[in-house]
Amino acid sequence: MSKVLVTGGSGFVGSHCILQLLAAGHDVRTTVRSARREADVLALLKQGGAADPGARLTFAVADLEQDAGWAEAVAGRDYVLHVASPFPFEVPKDENDLIRPAREGALRVLRAARDADVKRVVLTSSYAAIGYGAEASGKVLTEEDWTDADAPGTQPYIKSKTLAERAAWDFIAREGGALELAVVNPVGVFGPVLGPDYSSSIMLVQRFMDGAVPGCPRLWFGIVDVRDVADLHLRAMTDPAANGQRFLAVAGDFVSMIDMAKMLRADLGPAARRVPTRELPDWLVRLFALIEPGAKQLLPELGKRKNGSNAKARTLLSWAPRSNEESLISTARSLMELGLLKA
Repeated sequence: MSKVLVTGGSGFVGSHCILQLLAAGHDVRTTVRSARREADVLALLKQGGAADPGARLTFAVADLEQDAGWAEAVAGRDYVLHVASPFPFEVPKDENDLIRPAREGALRVLRAARDADVKRVVLTSSYAAIGYGAEASGKVLTEEDWTDADAPGTQPYIKSKTLAERAAWDFIAREGGALELAVVNPVGVFGPVLGPDYSSSIMLVQRFMDGAVPGCPRLWFGIVDVRDVADLHLRAMTDPAANGQRFLAVAGDFVSMIDMAKMLRADLGPAARRVPTRELPDWLVRLFALIEPGAKQLLPELGKRKNGSNAKARTLLSWAPRSNEESLISTARSLMELGLLKA
């Protein structure tokens, strides 16, 4: 089995990657920004069924914004899954607060991996680097598409993921040496939560279930289960066909927020009694965004019907993701089981 470094092991995707690597018998090291987070990672893994990883899991302290620690983190590793990247719910005042750690962090990891003779890095990018900027409404997007980071109104998170992935490919082309790169571009990541520290996409389901949103904006989302995102990372890590490729991780057709709400209500019954039942007009969402900063970044996407294809991952890597419904329902059920919803 291989020796693998996972950056950001305390995160939603990172922790699921560790679970699957351990289950497959790999030796795993993961980075945390502080040694105090080691206990958090172990708690997540225990919730996920890996109660005692023992010596097959070790930790390294490293921060994406600092050089210190990365040489030690990658030392002796065969592969690196670079999962860590900031994703705040609210728009930052300075877009560079997101862009800098995403881009410079990716380059730090790649340089350290190259210098340590790592075979391949799998970078967790995002659909954000594929489906924004240019008008894409009604188009089925693929890995051939790129977000225009310079387009007016491009949100900081979208810009950060695009620029970070561009920088990674440029690094490999210019100075990567023998280092290989594969990229996974997930849409909204849902699925079973392992603890209270989860991604912004999970927060959508939480707010639905808690009745924190009065209705559904006219927005369409791609959905993918976190377990399938982790599985795609592992496939991209070792399959020769994945070298130099990016993979759009999406379960199926994009769905509207109102259809997501209907799925939750249909499956969960009374437990989903607070989930909204009406679609909001665009003008009301814009008005709401004046008092709710987190809603501001949704405004450019109102009414835009996009879609994406998972054909490449299915064909090249035999990836077989769960359905939209299963991902959403498992999200809600895990939030209920962990007591993370209002009583």
